[in-house]
Formats: sequence, C-alpha cells, structure tokens
Amino acid sequence: MFINRRPFHSSRFTNNRRSNSGTRRYSGNNRYGGRGRGVASVPIHSFIQKASIQAPKNTVQLPTVRIESLTIDKRLKINILSREYKILMPIQEKVIPAILEGKDVIGIANTGTGKTAAFLIPIIEKVIKNPSYRALIITPTRELALQIQEELRSFIKGIRLYSTFCIGQSSMHNQIYELRRNPHVVIGTPGRLKDLIERKVLNLGQFNMIVLDEVDRMLDMGFSRDVKHIISFLPIKRQSLFFSATVSAEINRIITTFVTNPITISVKTQETVSHIKQDVIRINGGKTKIEVLDELLRKEEYRKVLVFGRTKFGVERLGRDLYQKGFKVTSIHGNKSQIKRQQAIRMFKEDVVRVLVATDVAARGLDIDNITHVINYDIPATYEDYIHRIGRTGRAYKLGTALTFV
Repeated sequence: MFINRRPFHSSRFTNNRRSNSGTRRYSGNNRYGGRGRGVASVPIHSFIQKASIQAPKNTVQLPTVRIESLTIDKRLKINILSREYKILMPIQEKVIPAILEGKDVIGIANTGTGKTAAFLIPIIEKVIKNPSYRALIITPTRELALQIQEELRSFIKGIRLYSTFCIGQSSMHNQIYELRRNPHVVIGTPGRLKDLIERKVLNLGQFNMIVLDEVDRMLDMGFSRDVKHIISFLPIKRQSLFFSATVSAEINRIITTFVTNPITISVKTQETVSHIKQDVIRINGGKTKIEVLDELLRKEEYRKVLVFGRTKFGVERLGRDLYQKGFKVTSIHGNKSQIKRQQAIRMFKEDVVRVLVATDVAARGLDIDNITHVINYDIPATYEDYIHRIGRTGRAYKLGTALTFV
C-alpha cells in the first residue's frame, strides 16, 4: 500500500546558505528526496550549461588500434573478440602494454572508457604465463566488484584462472571457503577485505599486484584508512595500479606512498564525454515532478532509462509509484539486500525492466549497455556526483542524453 502525501510543486530551492567549508549549497524539500545536501557552489542549471557540448553527429570517431594487435594468449584474444570488443579504447591502448611490462600505473580517464578491461586483460595474461601469479582488486562498491567479476569471467573461458569476490552483505562463510581454494584474483570492497585479513583467512603476502579502482570514490566513502591498512599486508615488491576519473591532493599522497616510479596515463580531455547531450527540465505550470517524469517515460525514445533520486526512501517510493503507473521498473539503494540489488541490475541489463530508479550507489562503475537516458530526478549533491551519474549513458562512445529536474 502507498500513502498519499502532498506532491512537490515548486522548482525553487530554499534555504540558500553556506556550509562550514564556505561552499554555497542549495537544498529543498520534495516528496521523494526529503531535505538533502543540495548542489555545491552554483545552481544546477549553471554547471550543466557550462558542461554541455553540442549534440554529437551520428558518427563518432573511434580509436583504430585493433584487439588483434595485442601480444597476448590466443585464447584470451578469442574471448575478448567474442564480446565484440574489436578496437582498443584509448585508455586500453596506452595502459595494457605498460602493465604487461610490469610498470606501476596511474590511469586517469572518464567513466565509461574501458578502464576495467584495461587492467583485467594484462592480469589474465600474467596468470596464463605464471600460474602462481596473484592479483588483488579493490573497489569502493559491491556493484562494481560484481561487475568486474562478471567481465573477468567472460574473458577467461577455457583458461585455468580462478577468481572470487569478497563483499559485504554476502555470505562470509562462502567467501572464506572460496579463499581457501587460493584464487588467482581476489576482487573486493575495503570493509570485507579488512575483515577477512583480520580473521587470517586472506593472506596477501604472496600477491604480486594490487589494483585500486575508482580511487576518488573510495576516498569520498571514507575508505582511505582501510585501503592503507590492506596495502600494508602486501609485499613491498609488487605492481600497483591506480585508476580514477579525478586525482586530488589526497589521492596523490596515497599514490606516492605505495607506488614505485609510476607512469601516469591520462586520456581525460574534458570533464564530460562529448556524446552526452545535457539539458534541464524545469518543473512549472502546476505539474509535479512525477507527472513530468511519467510524460517523458511514455515517449518512444526513452527505451532504457536510469533515474537518480537522493534518498533510499525516496527511490523506493518513486519506483513503486512508477510501477503503479504501468511502467516496468525496479530500484536499487543501500537498504536493499545484495541479492535484490544484483537481481535489479540483472533485470535492467537484460531489459526485463526498462526503468531503474537508484540512489548514487549506482552512479559509479555501473556498466550497462544502451542506457538511452539518465534523469536526475533529484539534484546531485556535487558536480562530481553529476559527472558520474550522467556517465552511465553515452558509454563506449555511444550517444546518450542526461536530463536534470529543477
């Protein structure tokens, strides 16, 4: 049952104030979002206009280096090609050879540019050549860990490589059992990895490589201390890889502490990818946000839509309201169990539903093909959150559209 409450009618933001850091923030009340942090620095429409680029042409110039040019095992190459990956993305073209040469790498690239394959391919190649090789991959979210695991599995068909993932809200017993089988690749989130180390189940002394993915997000989520603790158990002689869309002063401090003569590879040329068309939807004329969203989702071009809300409660309510209006929809947020979160992502990936309503738990690392639109139903808290939200569409040089309700 749903409780009827007075809908949100205003597009204005109230309580314009400055935070402790001196940054101006905007907040407001609405039915689904509650009172939140708002957007830092300037009204949302200002930075959208600033970041916007004219809608791209139907053809986008792609990289020209082909998968066949990689000097890797034939089985691995066949598996990559079977995923219809024929041409290397820029980050892959530059990072893969450096990793294969054993160099420490700092990779900086926009979201959706192929960073995952850039480190998985050389890891697999190293294991093929040396079955005792071990790699640890640390990610900020469970969804990203599972996504990396899925992509890894698609690359290792017919190859003797064993992997496991260690994440929260999943069976500790099963993860301990998997680790006792001495997997080549361990993928996990900081909190669960730390727990397994303290239980003396995960021994990092024999690991040859560490990969930190989405480093900026890990710091945002307060994992800096856990990551440093985990790294302290790795051997001094190792290969270290850091991947991030941004590099702050704090990230630089971590990097300089744990890498040796790293090379920095950056293919980030602008803050948003050029093939994402951005716009603002102003809520006025007496209509509510849910009414405007309903009208948009009924249009034919809105084939696969990711809708971002601010709070767990608001996302759940919005998903239920859209379901009552006849849409095939599911939701994902922090209060859902890991099984239900995985099920929601699978349903969206496989087009069982065409609308996914999510909190910012889905803003990073979620790699789902052919999302036509990202809609910021609630304004993101920061410009960085905005960048990562809209990066869920327009992936791999495809076209995408991002809309923000104000």
